[in-house]
Amino acid sequence: MNGIAKMEGLDPYSLSNENKKEILNSILKELTINHYNSCLEYKKMLDASNVNIEELPSYEYLPYLPVRLFKELDLLSIESDDIIKTMTSSGTSGQKVSKIFLNKETASNQTKVLTKIISSFIGKKRIPMLILDSSEVVRNRTMFSARGAGVLGFSMFGSKRLYALDDKMNLNIDQIDVFLNEFKGEPIFVFGFTFMIWQHFYKELVKTGYKPDLSKAILIHGGGWKKLISESVSTESFKKALYDVCGINKVYDYYGMVEQTGSIYMECEHGHLHASIFSDIIIRRPTDFSIAEIGEVGIIQVISILPESYPGHLLLTEDEGILLGEDNCPCGRLGKYFKILGRIKDAEIRGCSDTYAEQF
Repeated sequence: MNGIAKMEGLDPYSLSNENKKEILNSILKELTINHYNSCLEYKKMLDASNVNIEELPSYEYLPYLPVRLFKELDLLSIESDDIIKTMTSSGTSGQKVSKIFLNKETASNQTKVLTKIISSFIGKKRIPMLILDSSEVVRNRTMFSARGAGVLGFSMFGSKRLYALDDKMNLNIDQIDVFLNEFKGEPIFVFGFTFMIWQHFYKELVKTGYKPDLSKAILIHGGGWKKLISESVSTESFKKALYDVCGINKVYDYYGMVEQTGSIYMECEHGHLHASIFSDIIIRRPTDFSIAEIGEVGIIQVISILPESYPGHLLLTEDEGILLGEDNCPCGRLGKYFKILGRIKDAEIRGCSDTYAEQF
């Protein structure tokens, strides 16, 4: 079973509502049946919901799991011998973390889809990459959770990579200078987590007066906004501040989670987050979990065709958001586009940036 094969050769934002829904329905029903037959805990939950596995409804009406469940249970649809990697979510000290079990096929599909999505923004050719983090995040296995996996995952897009921070999270100005001079005039891919970029890159540039030329760079960042919002830093002021200190004007946020690695929702040039052909999003009313209309605030449900080794294809998050539209974003990308408003009240902190900010 490989739903990705049905999308082979397609641009990640090329399917309109009707075509996309038909394909997703087919793949997600197949995934649901597979998880039902392979994961006892998932079977029990569907049976308790009186689901007729022989006549499944459209995916908008299939049962979904609360994302927090992966902190409480080890949910997998494969034999333990087939597990090649166990990923964990970000979490502050004392928090339980989600555990996601991957087999070879699921891990491979995550990489393929992430490559398709990111390549549509930065191009298919690998380019020099500046990582706004410390190499300790991948060397130190105690730190290797969603943050380390994020850095490693995005690193495949770099032809030559430089970590901008040392192991004490100080800016490596001399090394950055050499790196930028080596690739002067060329496009550069810059990656990091939102709060860390603000704290250890932007503030240090302001403090030191160093002004690297990143006018040809593309920055992709993500991982939570909680700390920055508390500092009254908006998306717009974040972008303007970075432009002022280093000339960068292509800045894209993304929304994603370890429970659906690979199926990230990228921000377009108009500041909208987009669902690709490999994923979808539904906003649900908190009163009865019915499907909200465009412009209505609700809880975000994320849908992905990638999770084959664990039942994570239909998940209810702990984030609030608004669906802004579908197939009509000014950027030209088809599919749903939306906005994140933040965590629902009393939900645990979980974004890479937010959990780091709490420790910081």
